[in-house]
Amino acid sequence: MQHLIARYKKAIEGEGESYIPALDGVRALMVLLVVSFHIWQQSWLTPVIALGGIHYSADYILRSGYLWVDGMLLLSGFLLYLPFAYAKEKGGPSPQVGHFYLGRIARIVPSYLLSILVMLLAVALPRQAYSNTGDMAKDLLAHLSFTHNLFRQTYYATPLNGALWTLAVEMQFYLVFPLLGRAFRRQPVITYVSMTGVAFLFRGYAAQLPDTGMWFNQMPAFLDVYANGFVAASVFVSLKKRMKEDKWTRILLSVCAAAAVLIILDMCWKQSMESGQQQIRLGQMRRRYPLSVFIALLMVGVSLGLGGIRVMLGNRITRVLSQISYQMYIWHQVLAVQLRRWGVPPSNSATPNVDQERTWQVGYVIICYAGALIISCLVTYLFERPIVRRFRKLK
Repeated sequence: MQHLIARYKKAIEGEGESYIPALDGVRALMVLLVVSFHIWQQSWLTPVIALGGIHYSADYILRSGYLWVDGMLLLSGFLLYLPFAYAKEKGGPSPQVGHFYLGRIARIVPSYLLSILVMLLAVALPRQAYSNTGDMAKDLLAHLSFTHNLFRQTYYATPLNGALWTLAVEMQFYLVFPLLGRAFRRQPVITYVSMTGVAFLFRGYAAQLPDTGMWFNQMPAFLDVYANGFVAASVFVSLKKRMKEDKWTRILLSVCAAAAVLIILDMCWKQSMESGQQQIRLGQMRRRYPLSVFIALLMVGVSLGLGGIRVMLGNRITRVLSQISYQMYIWHQVLAVQLRRWGVPPSNSATPNVDQERTWQVGYVIICYAGALIISCLVTYLFERPIVRRFRKLK
C-alpha cells in the first residue's frame, strides 16, 4: 500500500503544464486500437475470451478501431490549446506563433518525409506502382504539400502509405490553429459554435452525396472534434486550479470517466453493425461529435481522477509507448501490407485470413506487432528525437 501511495505521489508531482502523465496511456491505447484495426483487416484474427461460460468477442472493438483516429485528433486539439488555457487562467500572453510552427515542423515533417522516401524507393518504384512519371510527380507533390487527402488518386490509390492522410488533416489544421486558439481564448462560445457549425454543415452536405469517400475525413469535418479538445483543455485547467485534491472529487471524476468508457463502447458496437462503405462513413460522421464529447470526458476524468488510474495510465511503460506512438502509427499499416505481399509468415493457401488458418493468423499478428514496435523504437530514438532536440536549440 505504501508503495502504491508513493508511486501515486510521484505521478502527481510529475504533472506539469505541458505534461499530463495519464494522457500517455490514453494516447498509447488509442494508437493501439487503430493499429489493431489495420492488422485485423489483414489477418481476420478475432480474440474471444471465455468467462463463466460466456464468450466475449473483441470483434466489434476491432471492426470499429478506425474511430479512434477521431480520438487522436481530439487529443491533438486538447494539447494544442492547453498552453492557451493556462495563459488565459494566468492572464498572460498567448504562446508565440513562431515557436508553435517550429515545434510542429520538428515533430511531424522529418519522420513524414522519411516515410515517403522509404516507401517510394523500397515499394512504389520496385513494384512499378506508377503508370508514368506524371502520376508519380503528382503523388509526390500532393504529399509534400500535405494536400494528398484532397485528391482521390493520391488519397485512395497512393503507394506511399495510406495512413498519412491524418497528417494532412493535422497540418492543414495547424495553419489555422493560432487564429482559432486566440479566438477561442477571447470568445470561446462564438468560436466553439462557429467551429462546430462548420463541421456539422460540412458533414451534412457530405451525407447528401451518393459517395462520401472524398468528404467524410476532410479537415473541416473534424473542426468540432478539435473544438471539443479546446473545451476539454479549458475544463482541465479550470478544475486543476479550483478543485480540491480529495478522495470524493477524484472518485466522482473517475466515475465520469468510467461512464464515458461504457458509452464509447456502445458507440463502437453500433458503428461495427454498419454495413457497406457508404453506411460505415455515414455512421462515422453521425457519431463523430458525441464520440469526441465522451472521449474528452474520459481524458479529463482519468487525468484528474483516482491516483491508481493515473499511475496505471501514466508510468514509464506508457510514456515510452506514447513516445513511439507517432512512428507506430506511420509504419504499422505499410508493414502489415508488405508482410502479406512477401508471404511472411508462409501459409498453406493464398488467402489464409479467409480460410482461417489459425497458425498463420497468430504468427502473422505477432510479427506485425513486434515488427512495428521495433521499427517505431528505432526511428523514434535514432531519428525523430535527435532531430527534435536540434530544432529546440533554434528556439
